[in-house]
Amino acid sequence: MIQWDEGGQPVSAKWHSENGIAPHKKIQIVDDTLTADMAYRLACAGTAMLYQGDYQNAKQLLQALARRVDRPAKKSARVGRVAKEKIKSSLDTFNLHRLTQSQRARILGMILIQVNADHTISLRRAPNVALACLEAYGRQENSYVISLRELLGVISAHEWRKTGVQVLTRDDEEVRIYPHYGVFSPVRAEYIELALKAPLPESLMQNSIAFDIGVGTGVLAVVLALRNIQKIVATDMDDRAIACAQDNVNQLGLRDQIAIEKTNLFPKDKATLIVCNPPWLPARPSSSLEHSIYDPNSQMLKGFLGDLKNHLLPNGEGWLILSDLAEHLGLRTRNELLDWIEQAGLKVINRLDTRPTHQKAFDKEDALYAARSAEVTSLWRLTVK
Repeated sequence: MIQWDEGGQPVSAKWHSENGIAPHKKIQIVDDTLTADMAYRLACAGTAMLYQGDYQNAKQLLQALARRVDRPAKKSARVGRVAKEKIKSSLDTFNLHRLTQSQRARILGMILIQVNADHTISLRRAPNVALACLEAYGRQENSYVISLRELLGVISAHEWRKTGVQVLTRDDEEVRIYPHYGVFSPVRAEYIELALKAPLPESLMQNSIAFDIGVGTGVLAVVLALRNIQKIVATDMDDRAIACAQDNVNQLGLRDQIAIEKTNLFPKDKATLIVCNPPWLPARPSSSLEHSIYDPNSQMLKGFLGDLKNHLLPNGEGWLILSDLAEHLGLRTRNELLDWIEQAGLKVINRLDTRPTHQKAFDKEDALYAARSAEVTSLWRLTVK
């Protein structure tokens, strides 16, 4: 629960944070009279602001707060220049970038909104967010408080879910995937292209069975089904991912081909083709939403490689789809990856490479531009030695 004083009386509501932030201890009621400069001072001092004015003004305040965070004072700029001068490696750059992003998120998360139990907002000019919040949080019995920044993320995810992401074309018709809140959207089209172009194992002619490890939105399972693999078992441990993938499978009419199971990595049986697109960066996620990006100590990657041979049918293949961004950031070396493949009793029979097409790979102002511009995404075709 989160508590604050209102008119001299204590008030409380349920607290929700996807980032796992503890309920704020210092909360101040604010309205449209609050200036951006004062909001910035309060946020930096650790005081959260529960907004009770006009919703659209709250959004404008958040935007103004973001501008102040992104344009630090001269003293902070000097400190930043000194810190950059001390950076010796790509890993230092990455760690500084994550620290900066964490500090930015903390300050911008200080503007709070109270949402009613039916997912409506009582503020003036507030939009209808009931369906978006229901999709993200499910049914609620009591009102709750979240950061405005998180609420805007929920609204954005709802729009993605409505419009979907085009991943390929089938019979002159678009095939779209509809990501749910908390499930990584398949906007990196290059890895989908790799899965579409890689030659299928000939042994699929005898046993047309494939696994998709870490199903997410279900996009790779759908690609395998559209490549005429008859039976696909897709797995995940995240309930949101399972629900999202099942919705996409149902919408595309692929229930007869794709079954989804909640399990850690592999199902019990064996398959001719096993595909895995694990999180690409071996670092600790700072929120539940980052588990699709960060894989602490490469646990999922090493787990997939270590047990792959035990789940492959004779002459079967494992497809590991992985970016080398971690190598450019100093988080993992190519030799480490090759050693894990060797130790797992596997061998590489081929590798397909592609360059990223997303905007950050070409944005020279991005803190990680040097690594992103050198990034290559690969599909490693593996088999038992």
